Amino acid sequence: MIYEIEDTSKVKELYDGWQETLIFSCMQNVMGKIYVTDLEQPKSAFAFVGCFGFYAGEPNRELVFNKPDGFVIMVPQNEKWAALIEECYPSSKRVTRYAIKKDTTFDVKMLRKEINKLPDGYELKKIDAGIYDQCFENPATEDFVSAFGSKEKYLQIGRGMVITKNGTIVSGASSYTRYNEGIEIEVDTVEPERRKHLATIACAALILNCLDEGLYPSWDAQNMNSVHLAEKLGYEFDHEYIAYEVV
Repeated sequence: MIYEIEDTSKVKELYDGWQETLIFSCMQNVMGKIYVTDLEQPKSAFAFVGCFGFYAGEPNRELVFNKPDGFVIMVPQNEKWAALIEECYPSSKRVTRYAIKKDTTFDVKMLRKEINKLPDGYELKKIDAGIYDQCFENPATEDFVSAFGSKEKYLQIGRGMVITKNGTIVSGASSYTRYNEGIEIEVDTVEPERRKHLATIACAALILNCLDEGLYPSWDAQNMNSVHLAEKLGYEFDHEYIAYEVV
C-alpha cells in the first residue's frame, strides 16, 4: 500500500545530503508530495513534483511500479534504484542530466547589461494573471507555471519573466518549482525565436528579481546547452547524474 506522508521529518534522513531543490519543495510542504509504503517508519520514499520523481532509501518495487500518470522523469538515489527502474520500465530512456552548484555569487552589473541587450520590438514583462494564462497557449511556455496547479498559487509564490513580441510570449524564465529559500528555474524560447539572446535576457531579469527578494535562483540542466547558458549567467557546473524518462 502506498501512502502520502505529511510529516516529512520522517523521511528526512532518507534524503539527507541530496542537494536538489525539488526535493526541498516536497520536504518543506511548499509543493509536491512524498509517498511511502510505511507511514510510521518509512525505509523508502518517492518525492514527486512537476514531472520529477526522486527515489530514496531502500529500493522498493511498489513505489517504482506505481508511478503517477503521464510523463515522469525518475531520479534514482543510487544504482540499485536505477536497476529497479530499468526492471520495472524496460522501455524507459536513461539520460544524463547536469547538476549546477547552489552557491553562486552573481555579477549584478553583468546581468543588468544583459537585460539592456533586449532587441527592438520585444518587451520584457513579469508573469502576472494575464501572462499566466498565455503561458498555456504554447508547449514551450506552459511549464513556466504548470507545476503550481493553480493561478492563485503561482501568483502567490511563483516568480517569472517573459519576453513578448507583438503581444505573444516568445521566451521566458520562470519558477518551475518553489521552495522556501528560492526557486528552480525553467527557461525556454519558442523555436523561431531561438539564438537571439532572449533566454539569457529573461534569465538575467529573473535572477535579479530573485536577488531583490532574497531568493536563490537554482539551476539544473537537461543538456549541455543549458549548462553553457548557466555558466554564461555566472553559475558553475557541479556533477552529472542519471535519470530515467518514463511515459
